[in-house]
Amino acid sequence: MVIRKLLAAIGIGIATSAQAVPPVPPRYAPYKNEAFNFIYNLLFCDDLELFRSGENKNIEGPWVTLLAKNPDAAALRAIAEDTSQESRLRVLAYNRLREKKESVPPKKLLGVIIEVGLEGGLDVLAAFPDGRVRYLNHSEKMAVFEPAPPEIEAKIRKLLAASQTAVDCLGPWEKARLAPPSKGTVRMTFLVSDGLYFGQGGLNDMQRDTMAGPIFAATEDLLLAVVDLTLKQEKKPDQGL
Repeated sequence: MVIRKLLAAIGIGIATSAQAVPPVPPRYAPYKNEAFNFIYNLLFCDDLELFRSGENKNIEGPWVTLLAKNPDAAALRAIAEDTSQESRLRVLAYNRLREKKESVPPKKLLGVIIEVGLEGGLDVLAAFPDGRVRYLNHSEKMAVFEPAPPEIEAKIRKLLAASQTAVDCLGPWEKARLAPPSKGTVRMTFLVSDGLYFGQGGLNDMQRDTMAGPIFAATEDLLLAVVDLTLKQEKKPDQGL
């Protein structure tokens, strides 16, 4: 009971049942640019129709299974358990397995999404075990690394390790994904084999919290590295002219 009260104080939900049918996911528009909103909603891997609406109509490989109306459970499991696959594809596979009432392993962390509500809009940093990183700045600039270079990948692993500690203490959120956080609020969303986990709270509270603090510190470290590398890459075309 004590742990439930502590987690509730910073807005973290604990599920009563990990096998609940996920609700129809909402689509939010925190940015003026619709392309940014599309990418933002894709990050959470909870809306298969967004992936179906992509420009590439000639689907192949794992997408044949993932986008099928009634996919084979064994084929889904093969994708979900294949660590060489893109992390978001594995999330989708686990999601579809749960939709089919198939068993899934608990608490396998496959992605972390950190949102910070700022005066000028929403900052979002997403990191995945496959080494991919996406950063959406509140000014509607974007940085994408697929995969990230070694110096950034090391910081991704640090963030994932801190996040796994939180996931081990929590349970999946059973309701619809919430609207983006407001100014001064930090939300930490974890894409996990058995559902979407999250926690949120005020910036100062999250920084001081024993569980959220290390995640926030690792996020800052990763973000600084992403921004620094992005700026360096932007300057490269000017060199040698």
